[in-house]
Amino acid sequence: MGSNPGPIRILAVDDHPLLLEGITALIEGQPNMELVAEASDGEEAIEQFRRHRPDVTLMDLQMPNLNGTEAISRIRNEFPNAKIIVLSTYSGDVQVLRAIKAGARGYIMKGHAHRELLDAIRLVHNGHKRIPPEVAAKLAQHAADDELSSREMDVVRLIASGNANKEIADKLAIAETTVKSHIRSILSKLGVSDRTHAVTVGLRRGILELASF
Repeated sequence: MGSNPGPIRILAVDDHPLLLEGITALIEGQPNMELVAEASDGEEAIEQFRRHRPDVTLMDLQMPNLNGTEAISRIRNEFPNAKIIVLSTYSGDVQVLRAIKAGARGYIMKGHAHRELLDAIRLVHNGHKRIPPEVAAKLAQHAADDELSSREMDVVRLIASGNANKEIADKLAIAETTVKSHIRSILSKLGVSDRTHAVTVGLRRGILELASF
């Protein structure tokens, strides 16, 4: 007699109650899935993962206390076989790449969750990856791009916050000429000609996050 495997056990992590309600409704309608726990930030996600050891975790990226990318990394460090799907409003290649490098096996846009999430859960549970074609295309488009260094990231965030070069230099305790050098490098790597465009591209690609400033 063949074995009857139990339902796919799912942990849902998001700080928006309405989204969690929607996920719950989707999963409860499936006879082979079970929502075993919820969490509203990254720290709670790690605790709930340890407690329930879910088959698949659905993880938001933008959350208080500890963001989703850090939570994914810490869960995967402790549980290397953890299967995690990112649910995000961001399609920028940098955000996606960070999540994948942290160990995510899938990436779903929240706006598409109602029609893509259940299939993604099944695919990832069966050992596959699930990256939407439009997101994969953005990754491929920028695959050869040079990444901004951590210092360049600091500079571009301060630019986005409206700081002039001298203010950036003071805040980072570096020379103004060094700031100008960083900005030249940033413009070159992002393929833009001015600071404003650098911020626009940074936001679109997920290099910058609106919550950061």
